[in-house]
Amino acid sequence: MNHKIILLVEDNPDDVKLALHAFKKCNIANQVVVVGDGVEALDYLFGTGAHAGRDTSVQPSLVLLDLKLPKLDGKEVLRRMRADPRTKLQPVVILTSSKEEQDVTRCYDLGANSYIRKPIDFDQFIEAVRQLGLYWLLLNEPPPEGKESCQPR
Repeated sequence: MNHKIILLVEDNPDDVKLALHAFKKCNIANQVVVVGDGVEALDYLFGTGAHAGRDTSVQPSLVLLDLKLPKLDGKEVLRRMRADPRTKLQPVVILTSSKEEQDVTRCYDLGANSYIRKPIDFDQFIEAVRQLGLYWLLLNEPPPEGKESCQPR
């Protein structure tokens, strides 16, 4: 499980601390890469900008994406990920405080794999992280690397 990277795209330092604490409490020892805005998320994924030269053959097994981000919002990050063959099948879980129905719908339209509202209660957040780790890092079977989607041509 340790070889699977989690990309946490979150601009709120308190939410970052909470997430990292929750991963530790749930014994999720995966490497967590934290980026604070949408532009840096795309730079990390595509090896550009601040992350130029990064080995992009090593991609996160899971992207936890907030919606309300500086520079480029989470929906636009998701749209660009799904538009690029290198990241179009990458698991993306929206982890946000937004309760807007249109955000939920738009994220699924853009190809989100899951949409989770951040629980206010710490114990609920710990449980959400535990379940995220169990499903996305242990149970989920990702698509084979370098393969196109299974959509008919």
